[in-house]
Amino acid sequence: MPHRQNPAELPSNAEIMVASNAMVGVSGSDLLGSLRQIAFHGLRQPLHTLKHLGQLGKSLGHVVLGDSAIAPNKTDLRFNDPTWQFNPLYRRTMQSYLAVQQQLHSWLKESDLPGEDKARALFVMGLLTDAASPSNALINPQAVKELFDTAGYSVVKGLRNLFDDWLHNGGLPSQVSKHAFEVGKNLATSEGAVVYRSDMFELIQYKPLTEQVYAKPLLIVPPQINKFYIFDLSPEKSFVRYCLKHGLQTFIISWRNPDARHREWGLSSYAEAVQQAMQVMQQICGSKDVHLLGACAGGMNIALLQGHLAAKRKLKQVASATYLVSLLDCQIDSQMTLFANEETIETAKRRSYQQGVLDGRDMARVFAWLRPNDLIWNYWVNNYLLGKEPPAFDVLYWNNDNTRLPATLHGDLLDCFKHNPLARANAIEVCGTPIDLKKVTVDSMTIGGMTDHITPWDAVYRSANLLGGDSRFILSSSGHVQSILNPPEKRSKRYFYQSGALSSDPRAWLYDAKRQEGSWWPTWLNWMQERSGEKQEAVPALGNQSHPVLGDAPGIFVHVR
Repeated sequence: MPHRQNPAELPSNAEIMVASNAMVGVSGSDLLGSLRQIAFHGLRQPLHTLKHLGQLGKSLGHVVLGDSAIAPNKTDLRFNDPTWQFNPLYRRTMQSYLAVQQQLHSWLKESDLPGEDKARALFVMGLLTDAASPSNALINPQAVKELFDTAGYSVVKGLRNLFDDWLHNGGLPSQVSKHAFEVGKNLATSEGAVVYRSDMFELIQYKPLTEQVYAKPLLIVPPQINKFYIFDLSPEKSFVRYCLKHGLQTFIISWRNPDARHREWGLSSYAEAVQQAMQVMQQICGSKDVHLLGACAGGMNIALLQGHLAAKRKLKQVASATYLVSLLDCQIDSQMTLFANEETIETAKRRSYQQGVLDGRDMARVFAWLRPNDLIWNYWVNNYLLGKEPPAFDVLYWNNDNTRLPATLHGDLLDCFKHNPLARANAIEVCGTPIDLKKVTVDSMTIGGMTDHITPWDAVYRSANLLGGDSRFILSSSGHVQSILNPPEKRSKRYFYQSGALSSDPRAWLYDAKRQEGSWWPTWLNWMQERSGEKQEAVPALGNQSHPVLGDAPGIFVHVR
C-alpha cells in the first residue's frame, strides 16, 4: 500500500476517547468560518499577499527551469515512487504542488491573525492542500502502472470499492478488510470464561498457563469506548497471554456497547462497575487486594475509583495501579482542541444526551480528518486508484470495531477537559465522594508514549505527579497504541526511558532518565511480581460456586456492534 503508516501507530478509538475535539466534533460552519478568515486576511493585507505571490512565482520559475531544490519531507511518503523524482514532468508536478503548499503555509504563518485563529486557518488550509495533492489523482504513477498491468480493471475495482464505502462506511475509504478477522476465532483467543455479567460489563477470567500463580490477581480495565481485545490480539502480541505465562492471575472487563437506554451511565457508574469486578475477583481468588491496570480513559476510571476508596478508607483493597497512556491532568494544547470552545462543548453535550449516546463512528470520522494523509488519502489511493482491497491488520480491525459512548459519560469527560478537575483536590465528585488524588497512596506505574500525539507524554507525566504514594514513570519510544502493544522481541527496535523519583518538570526528568533497549513489559512485570504476594498452586477451574462460568471467553458483549 502506498505511504502506509505502521498500523500500530494509528490512532484508535481509545485515542479518540481523550481527544476533546473529537468528542465535540467539527461543524461545517467552523470550517467555513476559518475559510472566511483566510479570505479576509488576503484582502486586508494586500502587500503581505503580493510578497508571497512573488516568492511563489520565483519558486515556480525554478521548478519550470528544472533547478528547484524543493523536495518532500522525509516523513512524507506520498511521493516515494521513483517516478516522482526521475520523470521530468512528474518531478515538476510534485515540486509545483509543494511550492504552492509551502507558500500558503508561510503566508498564513507570517500573517497578523490572532494565535487561535491562525492555528485554525493553518489546519483548514492543510486539509485543502492535502486533498489537492497530485498523489491523490489518477496521474499517480502507481495508479497508472496498475491501470496498464490490469488492462483497466483496477479502475473498475476502485469504483466498486468507492460505491461500497459510500453505502457502508459513511463515504470514507475503508482502512481494513472486514473479512480477515473474527473475534473468538483469530482474535481474542486466550482461553478463559465469563464469570460475572451485569448490565454494564462482563468479567472474564483467564485460565492459568503456569502450575503456580501469584496470590494477588490483576484486573485490566480497558477504555469504555473500545472493545477489550486490544489486550488479546494475536498470541505474539497478547498482553493477557504475557501476564498468564508469568504467573499472574488475570481478569479483564468487557464493557457493554451502550445504546440510548444507557444514557445515564457516567463516571460514577463506571467506577462502581470496576469496584464490583474487584469484589468478584476477591471472592474467586480469596485475595484481600487486587492489582488494577487502566488504559487510556480506563486509567481515569481506576484513578477515580481509588480516590473514592481512599475517602472511604478502603484503599487497602488495591495492591497496585498501572496507568497506560492515561490522562488525569487534562490540560493539553494540541490541534485536537482548535474548535473546542464552551459553545461547541455545550452543544455536543446536548446533542449526545438527546440521542442517548455518542456514536464511535462519528468520533472516528472527525479524527480521520485530523490526520487525513494517514487515515483518508492513504486508503483513497489504495482502495480507489489502485483498486486493491484494504489491508488485513489486526490492530486496524480492532480500531474500526467501533462502540458508543453513553451521553452522561460523554458529558463528564468533556467537563474534565473543560475544567481539569482532577488536578485540584475535591473539584470533582464520584460516587458521592470528593476526589483528592494525593490521597491515593497506592504504588503506581505510569506508561507514556514519546510519539503519542493524543495523550502527550508530558501531560501523562504530569498525571503521574498528581498521585500520592510511590509513583514511577516509564516513557516508551512508541506512539499511543504501540506503547500498549509492546511485546518483547529479539530484534526489536523499541526502547524506553526510566529514572528515579519524579520531578515537577518532565523535561528535567527526561534529561536524567536512562535509556533501556527493548520493551517495557519485563520491567513492569518485575515491578508487579514484587507486589503480588507468594506463589500458590494454580486452580485450573474458573469461577467458583458463587460465580459460576456463564460462557467461554471472549463473551457476548464483545460481539455487539
